[in-house]
Amino acid sequence: MPTTADSRPVVILGAAGFIGRALAVHLAANGVAVRAVTRGAATFATPIEARAAGTLDRNSDWHDLLSGARAVVHLASRAHVPAGDAAWFAAERDTAAAIASAAAAAGVQRTILLSSIKVLGETTTDRPFSATSSPAPQDIYGRVKLAIETAMQQHGAPGLTIIRPPLVYGPGVKGNFRALLRSIDRGVPLPLAAIRNRRAFVFRDNLLALIATALAHPATDGQTFLVRDNDEIGTPQLVREIARRIGKRARLFPVAPQLLRVASTAIGRGDAAERLIGSLTIDDSATRTRLGWRPPISLAEGLDITCRWFVDAEGARVRGSRL
Repeated sequence: MPTTADSRPVVILGAAGFIGRALAVHLAANGVAVRAVTRGAATFATPIEARAAGTLDRNSDWHDLLSGARAVVHLASRAHVPAGDAAWFAAERDTAAAIASAAAAAGVQRTILLSSIKVLGETTTDRPFSATSSPAPQDIYGRVKLAIETAMQQHGAPGLTIIRPPLVYGPGVKGNFRALLRSIDRGVPLPLAAIRNRRAFVFRDNLLALIATALAHPATDGQTFLVRDNDEIGTPQLVREIARRIGKRARLFPVAPQLLRVASTAIGRGDAAERLIGSLTIDDSATRTRLGWRPPISLAEGLDITCRWFVDAEGARVRGSRL
């Protein structure tokens, strides 16, 4: 955890998002001064300093946003690919370069970049991704994350630390994990019973704990870290674990994985299907050894917390729809 002796703020870019808001609260609760930068107006509890900066790009007022900061955490890149891939790619890369240059000019001591395991690829076979794996992104999202990493390195981001997580879950999760929760809750039959895979995930609070460690630890400058929960899990088991926690029956039936791949590719959903069918395993032992760090919350506990939130949130949504 960063020391409270330094009163200069940690600037969080993208502080209104699923990870950013939770990180701002986590750091502030531990005595860290936080400047939360968001696209639009957002409310944070005191003493978090909130800044609405519009859409961040290379022309943003970086001098004002980073003035007096000791560290910056870059979470502001898009989580999902918008239309116009080429323009998005260039904008993300150029924004990252601007952040790096501005951080150096502002005297920032450490830059944390939240990247993605997708920089290394989509699936693993005989060996997990590790600190020695070479980048091999397979889609536009992985390629843009690698471009962001490269731009920040080339433009001298001070004390650059890169973190490459797998899919992050927890209360408030959106995207594919939220869609899976809803499918199980609604009793949608899922053709996943024949899948034999292992996948790594990371509970949001475990990721927050690693970011906080990276902000303070002297051995993070210039390093890239992988992260995951202690346990990995197969897709059918994940469905069963979620179903049990939300009080539903796991409705699984078998379809050959290769047939699923063919059918999903035919309708343009091959990438989404591979995230359910293929394995993605991670060896984060280098992170744990170098930083003396362990994820504080188990996969089982993370699923408990996430599923309790989901049940409460869905109940509130249904009640609201009846008003």
